[in-house]
Amino acid sequence: MTQHLGPLERVGDRWVIGDPERREGSCLVLTTEGIEHHVQGVAQPPGVIKWNRLIHLELRATMRPWMATRAGGVFTELGGGYMDGGRSGCSVSGIIRPYEPWSVNYTHHERTYTSMHMALVCDLFVKTSETKALHRLGDLEWLDAVVARLAPTPRWTPFPGRRVSEIIELLGT
Repeated sequence: MTQHLGPLERVGDRWVIGDPERREGSCLVLTTEGIEHHVQGVAQPPGVIKWNRLIHLELRATMRPWMATRAGGVFTELGGGYMDGGRSGCSVSGIIRPYEPWSVNYTHHERTYTSMHMALVCDLFVKTSETKALHRLGDLEWLDAVVARLAPTPRWTPFPGRRVSEIIELLGT
């Protein structure tokens, strides 16, 4: 079974966004109850944000760790600005009831994320938001099955968002 899709990685019995082992170790833990921000293994306020409070979620990812720095943001902008970069280049943001903006940065893994994995995981968050199925991100078995189907997607597959939609439909929301 594949254990990661870009920044989304299976760590033991849970799915985590970001690398809890690097630098400050900022990551987001996907639980059955909701999403929880951790720094160096310690849950941060406000604790678990329950799935039913989340209206919309988006994930941003940079290909390489240095791109998620202030200098990386400048370089990506100078290069045409078509990729995420800068301090919020590795982040999850969204809207929480009662319509409050929310955003948390996570720590990039040492490994490079492939462009296909980045596209697929970003689309996964958008599509689960659109189908009002964000709670499925906290379902270990469902997310295991989704990642196992998405991770081997060939690099040059056209319309990766369509593939995400097909798999979500196939596995149910």
